[in-house]
Amino acid sequence: MTSPTTAPMSTVRIGTRGSALALWQAHHVRDLLQQAWPTLTVFIEVMRTQGDITLDSPLPQIGGKGVFTAELESALRRGKIDLAVHSLKDLPTDESEGLIIGAIPRRGNPNDALISRASHTLDSLPARAAVGTSSRRRAAQLLVRRPDLRLLDIRGNVDTRMRKALATDGPYDAIVLALTGLERLGRGDEISQELSLDEMLPAPGQGALAAQCRDEATSHALLAPIIHRPTLLAVTAERAFLAALGGGCAVPVAAYAEIRNRRLVVRGRVTAPDGSRQVDIALEGSAAAKGAIALGQRLAEMALAQHADELLEAES
Repeated sequence: MTSPTTAPMSTVRIGTRGSALALWQAHHVRDLLQQAWPTLTVFIEVMRTQGDITLDSPLPQIGGKGVFTAELESALRRGKIDLAVHSLKDLPTDESEGLIIGAIPRRGNPNDALISRASHTLDSLPARAAVGTSSRRRAAQLLVRRPDLRLLDIRGNVDTRMRKALATDGPYDAIVLALTGLERLGRGDEISQELSLDEMLPAPGQGALAAQCRDEATSHALLAPIIHRPTLLAVTAERAFLAALGGGCAVPVAAYAEIRNRRLVVRGRVTAPDGSRQVDIALEGSAAAKGAIALGQRLAEMALAQHADELLEAES
């Protein structure tokens, strides 16, 4: 029987994208694993994905969020790496054959943040201000609050987007990024405004990491100590909501769940692409694994009962 200090394997190779944030995430998972298994040796393998190469087109046009994960998943299947670390929100809800999400560590801040070189907030941005985002979810919710805004696409890693946002001669009055990514890169002091959950509900899984692995007993055993159960339950409900709606990165679907008083509370939101209509729903239930899936699915049923499908069809 494996002792608590003896890892189920002696060496682990973690695959990751090469951006500063992706590397932070891979090293974070490495550190968690080495805390759990002091004798474990971990190597980081950097790979380029289609999403990193093709930066001149909106994500839905080049294949959606899967463009950030396909190469890593292929390397996993071929045994070139043992784990792949992703931002959970980049992983499609459909299972990849032969692969599983083996662990989800403790989540970071799920909120979105506004970055403006003039330190504007969402309310203080001038009329017809240009706001950069590559997310239709963010764009739609921004238009609910500020229908006058001009939404411009912006691609690239966090440093690239920040450079574009802060350039004095750049086209953007502000951009919107995930707050936890900025904090992880030590750029939290450049945030102009943390957007509240009422202003901007996050993407399902935002702020959480996923350690993806082959569906093998050794991988399960290796990753078990770094699973954060409250985060796992929350993102399970969020992703079940998204899956039940048939959504991906091409549709403006948002969700956030958390455990309160031993109950799982989940909020969902579907927004018309032009911001003209928004469906908000919330539900609470049992904080158990099967209950989390059922809760997300029931929340989707509530959204559809309020004709959220019409908003999804408008985007397709």
